[in-house]
Amino acid sequence: MRLFHFSDDPDIAVFEPRPVRMPSMRPTGREWLNGPLVWAIDGEHDFMYLFPRDCTRILIWATAETPEIERRQWLGDFRAAAYVERHWLEELREATIHCYELPTDGFEDLGDAGMWVAHGRIVPIERTAIARLGGEFAPRGVELRVVDSLRPLKSLWDTGLHVSGIRLRNVRDWE
Repeated sequence: MRLFHFSDDPDIAVFEPRPVRMPSMRPTGREWLNGPLVWAIDGEHDFMYLFPRDCTRILIWATAETPEIERRQWLGDFRAAAYVERHWLEELREATIHCYELPTDGFEDLGDAGMWVAHGRIVPIERTAIARLGGEFAPRGVELRVVDSLRPLKSLWDTGLHVSGIRLRNVRDWE
């Protein structure tokens, strides 16, 4: 297994634990996830972060419990799909992000969409610059889907798919 952290900063020599910028409502006993941590994503789920930092997106994939009809309807032959609003396309074409590979020692699996956390400082193993982000999805079996608005996709949370929404607070009229 490999762990990664994606950033627009090309000069991170050490990852220091820090609290999240925008605390989330956490289940009882998991409030510590808003505290000082180093976050990482596993290689199977790295496509979730192949975006400029503030890009709003919805990502879906099937789980073992997803009915086959829903899997075919929403994913077709892809293992996952990533929805992004049209106004982000130019930035997806122009942006360069940096993929830091991290050592696995010191990380704890959250058991949630490939996310891992560490309580101590982490020195990255390697950094790779990634440009032309739109071309990164198909090789991973992920379809990038461009929509005018993410808002009509709210009903995805009522399906049997795993649904992750990132930076949705930036979507106009989301609430």
